[in-house]
Amino acid sequence: MKVVVTEYNPKWPAQFEAEVTELRKVFDAELLQIHHIGSTSVPGLKAKPIIDIMPIVKDIRAVDGITDKMVELGYEAMGEYGIPGRRYFRKGGDNRTHHVHVFQVDSGDVQRHLAFRDFLRVHPEEARRYGELKASLAELHPDDIEAYMDGKHNYVQQVEVQALQWAKREQ
Repeated sequence: MKVVVTEYNPKWPAQFEAEVTELRKVFDAELLQIHHIGSTSVPGLKAKPIIDIMPIVKDIRAVDGITDKMVELGYEAMGEYGIPGRRYFRKGGDNRTHHVHVFQVDSGDVQRHLAFRDFLRVHPEEARRYGELKASLAELHPDDIEAYMDGKHNYVQQVEVQALQWAKREQ
């Protein structure tokens, strides 16, 4: 997979909404909430042009029963894919368009993802720094997604700590 980071595209929220329409049909009554997460959910942030979607469900085990419906929508089922309690789906093959990260309502990962997103939305200077880091890593590692991800890891961990503390104060 080629690592490409682009300027923010104002069409990303509409692309999220279009996909959500289909996902609501698949998840049906199991779905409690659905969120646009990741870099494409932060206005002005440079990003890989892949829409990250986080459905929150009542029971994560029920998601295993809808895998066939996700495949019909063009998704590849990846199981937990390194995050216990998650169900991960990706769409688009090497030209990825969407990632779906499904969590049960009581998962701590829900709060982590939302705090990170919201923190970057209200701290544009931090979002700019993150975007610059991602752009430079994509330039350094255009053919190595693992090196790109490893290059972001420490930064993301540091900002996550700040974001969770900020979110706690904002409640």
